[in-house]
Amino acid sequence: MSDDSSNLYVYGITEQTAIEMAVDGVYGASTLQTVDYKSLSALTCPIDTTEPERTDEAVAAHDDVLRTVIERDDVQTVVPMGFGMAFKNARTLKGVMRGARRAFRKAFNDVEGCVELGLKVVDPADGSADPGALRATLDAELDPLSVGQTDDDLFSDRLVANRSYLVEQADRDAFDDAVETVEATHEAMLVNYTGPWAPYNFVDIRVGAEASS
Repeated sequence: MSDDSSNLYVYGITEQTAIEMAVDGVYGASTLQTVDYKSLSALTCPIDTTEPERTDEAVAAHDDVLRTVIERDDVQTVVPMGFGMAFKNARTLKGVMRGARRAFRKAFNDVEGCVELGLKVVDPADGSADPGALRATLDAELDPLSVGQTDDDLFSDRLVANRSYLVEQADRDAFDDAVETVEATHEAMLVNYTGPWAPYNFVDIRVGAEASS
C-alpha cells in the first residue's frame, strides 16, 4: 500500500491483489505497489511530479512495467491506463477509481483473462507478393484463436498487415504456433510478432483531468 502523501503514477488497474515488486518504472521509479479501492487495485509507483513528460524512454518504461505485471501468475487481467496518469496522492487516486468503477468493471468484462498480441507483416521485395493471400491466412489461422482483432492500419505501401489481437492467456501457445505457420506459409514476407501487451486497443477508459489535480 502506497503512502497517502506521495504523488502516484498509475500504469493500470487489476482485480484486487497485493503486489509489491521492483521495476524500472517511469521517471526512475523502482518499486511498484498497489492502491486498493473495493475490488480494484491500481498499479502505482511514487513519482516526483503529476505531469510526467512524454518521452520515448518514459513510454517504454510504462509498457515494460505492464508487461512485467501481466506475466505474473497471480494476475489474470490488467486494464491499462494511457501514459501520463499521475495523481497527487492515494486519496485522489481512490476518488478517481470510485468515479470510474463502472467503466473499469465493463473493461474487465471485455478483456478478462486476455492479453494483446501484435502482428505486422511487411513485403520487403517489389510488391509482387499477394497481400490478399496473406490476409486470408491470417483470417484462417489467427482469428479463430483470438477474442477480437483490430482492422489493418496500413500506413506504408509495403505494409501488408498491421493488426492487434486480443488473445486469452490459455490460448497463447496455440497462437504462437499459428504465427509460425503464417511465417512458414509466406516466407518472402517479414513478420514482426510482438507482445504480450496490456490490451490498449481493446479498452477505452477516460478519466477527467480535474481528478488528478
